[in-house]
Amino acid sequence: MTSLTPIRDRIPYASIIKRKPFILPKKARVAVWIIVNVENWSPALAMPRTVLSPPMGQPLLPDVPNWAWHEYGMRVGFWRFLEALESRKIKATFAVNGSALTVYPEACEAAREAGWDFMGHGFEQKPMHKVEDQAEAIAKTIAAITEFTGKPPRGWESPGITETETTVDLLAAAGIEYVADWVLDDQPVSIKTETGKIVSVPYSVEINDVVISAVQQHRSDEIFQRGKDQFDRLYLEGEKIPRVMAISIHPYLTGAPHRIKYLEALLDYIQAHNEVLICTGAEILDIYLVQNN
Repeated sequence: MTSLTPIRDRIPYASIIKRKPFILPKKARVAVWIIVNVENWSPALAMPRTVLSPPMGQPLLPDVPNWAWHEYGMRVGFWRFLEALESRKIKATFAVNGSALTVYPEACEAAREAGWDFMGHGFEQKPMHKVEDQAEAIAKTIAAITEFTGKPPRGWESPGITETETTVDLLAAAGIEYVADWVLDDQPVSIKTETGKIVSVPYSVEINDVVISAVQQHRSDEIFQRGKDQFDRLYLEGEKIPRVMAISIHPYLTGAPHRIKYLEALLDYIQAHNEVLICTGAEILDIYLVQNN
């Protein structure tokens, strides 16, 4: 598929202060959704992220220490997430590689049993630009999630939130209803595609532990301090114009022993406020769709 639609034309510019009102249930100021990302990193390939530089600056395969860094998250860190969220009665949105459903069945079964909303996250952890056949990878991911959960995913987050010019067209054609790749607003907005529209549900590269911990390499408490500051401003503004806040976490990062308590503190801080809706990506989509038929 070759797209004829320029990126800018897919989402015409509209300022948040002059558009059709977006209203949250129960007069909530902010809708908060938590995205747990579960990925399949192949030990035979270069790692999507690294915590250790290779000796003498020469990349080596297999990259055991960096692969094991991620694997710790699935063996240990994920279960800290599960306890933190279940104890607070929070249902997460589960962004999962299609192939991870068979590689990490215990974690995926636990997410299913907890009632989390499964969202496609590519078939394997690879930028969409490097996927030979995007349509096939999307179809395989949807099929894997459908078989595992009994229903197709409604949402999609591309690995590394990467998209080519045609990705959103292929997602819409495959039946995906919302995407988390377009980090350009505090409210859901519609994206034009070759087959109609798909909705962008606000995601984040700011309250995202890949950026905070792996890229910017902040102290362990940064997700709490930055998350608190983000929430405070959205909560203030949300009195007049409701907002959406995303918290994106990965088991190998925020699931580490020295970081998990700061996620718990952030969740407790948010839950201590009234007029806050903690929900899933699909629930935010439905709120938007009712108001924008």
